[in-house]
Amino acid sequence: MKNLTKLTTLLVVDEIEACLPEWQALGYAVSVRVPESGAAGFVILKGPNHSELMLQTRKSLADDLPAVARKKPSFLLYGDVAELSKARRELGAAKVLVEERSTFYGATESWLELENGVILGLSEHG
Repeated sequence: MKNLTKLTTLLVVDEIEACLPEWQALGYAVSVRVPESGAAGFVILKGPNHSELMLQTRKSLADDLPAVARKKPSFLLYGDVAELSKARRELGAAKVLVEERSTFYGATESWLELENGVILGLSEHG
């Protein structure tokens, strides 16, 4: 896919706070946290050499993307693309789990299951 501009791994976990010390020991720091208070349901961690990692709780995933959560993934891939409709065409054999939707953070995204069973979220910003 030629219009993929970024690819980030999203780990699906039971509880984010329990995972943070290990990632912090590896040089990662929380850059985005949702919700901002109470137990986190989702975080973005920034790490060494411009690396990025996302963590999302199973509950948060089930609330946000039930069709994806039903697959019981331990990880997801999240890719930024220049043009979502073009990326979806290029992945024509992929099964659509979540049609295009607008997010609260201003992106248009869609979630697909690739032929190998990997779940990929594609996101167009702007």
